[in-house]
Amino acid sequence: MKDDAAAQARPVEGPGAAPHPAGTAWLDAVRWTADGLVPAIAQELGSRDVLMVAWMNREALAATAACGEAVYWSRSRARLWHKGEESGHVQKVHEIRLDCDGDVVLLTVTQLGHGPSGASIACHTGRHSCFFQRLGAGGWQAVDPVLKDPELIYR
Repeated sequence: MKDDAAAQARPVEGPGAAPHPAGTAWLDAVRWTADGLVPAIAQELGSRDVLMVAWMNREALAATAACGEAVYWSRSRARLWHKGEESGHVQKVHEIRLDCDGDVVLLTVTQLGHGPSGASIACHTGRHSCFFQRLGAGGWQAVDPVLKDPELIYR
C-alpha cells in the first residue's frame, strides 16, 4: 500500500478522534528509529488494558490512519501485517496519539474477535493481552488464562 493511497482512504473515526491531515506530512513528526520503525502500543478503549506492543513503519501508520484498523510492520516476516489477518482478531482504531518525544505511538482500540468466554483476544497465545506474565519469586509466571487454543485460531 502506498502512502498516498492510504492517505486518501477513510480516516480514523471515534470518540475524540479527528480526521487525519491530508497527505503524509504529518508522518514527519514521528521520530523513526534508524531502521524506519516506531513502537506502537495498543490500548483497549473501555478497560484501558495494554493489549500489545508492535512496530510500525510509515506505511503501516498511514494505513492504520486511513483504514481505521491496526496495521503493523512485522519484523519477522518483513512485511505489513494487518492485525487479525489470520486470526480474525482485528483492532478497530478509535484514536492515534504520539508521545511527547515523538517516538512512541499509542493506539486506542476496540479488540474484535473473542474466545468462548466472550473475552477479547489480542495475543497470538490466545490470551486477552500479550502481558500475561508476572515476575514472581520463581521467575516469570503466566497469570492470565488462555481464552482460546492458538491451534484453533491459526489453523
